[in-house]
Amino acid sequence: MYRYIFRRLLMMIPLLIGITLISFTVIHLAPGEPTDLQTEMNPQASSDLQARLLKQYGLDKPLHEQYLHWLGRLVQLDFGNSFSQDNRPVFAKITERLPVTILLNLLSLQVILVVALPLGVISAVRRNSLFDRSATVLVFVGFAMPSFWLALLMMDWFGVRLGWLPVSGLKSLGYEYMTVSGQFLDRITHLIIPVFIAAIGGLAGFSRYMRSNMLDVVRQDYIMTARAKGLSERTVIYKHALRNALLPVITILGLSLPGLIGGSVIFETIFAIPGMGKLFYDGVMMRDYPLIMGVLVIGAVLTLAGNLLADISYALADPRIRQGESRGL
Repeated sequence: MYRYIFRRLLMMIPLLIGITLISFTVIHLAPGEPTDLQTEMNPQASSDLQARLLKQYGLDKPLHEQYLHWLGRLVQLDFGNSFSQDNRPVFAKITERLPVTILLNLLSLQVILVVALPLGVISAVRRNSLFDRSATVLVFVGFAMPSFWLALLMMDWFGVRLGWLPVSGLKSLGYEYMTVSGQFLDRITHLIIPVFIAAIGGLAGFSRYMRSNMLDVVRQDYIMTARAKGLSERTVIYKHALRNALLPVITILGLSLPGLIGGSVIFETIFAIPGMGKLFYDGVMMRDYPLIMGVLVIGAVLTLAGNLLADISYALADPRIRQGESRGL
């Protein structure tokens, strides 16, 4: 098992280098320069000033030299300094925002698992029932609605008209003067709508995928044999069928992490949440190359780590994979 994990880690290295190379090239080939925002709006800015800024940022060198220089600093966990006015280290900016994004994604993932898996199992067990038909309609409606439109709709309804929930940020004014329980409740109310928006798309997809897997599993011969032995339906479904139906879901769960992380750009921007998605959006608007590349690298690492965890979980859940890997090694 340890050699299996080691091989997966080695395979991640060239994949990560390829991601950084493509991202670096695409970003630098995009129209505009970071210096444009500092010179175009300044009537006193000359072409000499723009040239000095390009040299200061190292953008006057050929693209391959810029990439190799940036890659050499990346090996030392140095993402460089931001091109923004504060000129802070990119790594410091990301470490400030990353916990917020991870928290939001973990909460949304828990909502997806807690709601989607039982929903898919019950829909498969009660196939073509009123519950199954109603759940199908609801999840497809949720899946079809654009997340940004649903976010604005919930902000208007629950935040503006009813005044039940806050519509931006992670804490209210006067948060420092609240009691511990008050601060906890304030955090929860700020997270309800963003977590729901982040989870709604995955909720629909996972519940349908779980239903499809369960329908395939309950038709297998070993399920019919378990029923013929006189086992209760609950034991057959939750002990024999569910474990095998979860195997493909584990893989899809790992592959869904990029969507969750990428989706954070949308709802963090809408709700003004100081996370990595909002930081990435601001970096793109400012053409802050080091910040953009830093966020992309962290996102790629988290995505590869999620896929690695999915592979490990799949191997732990299915002994045949562990045995095949041991024979292959």
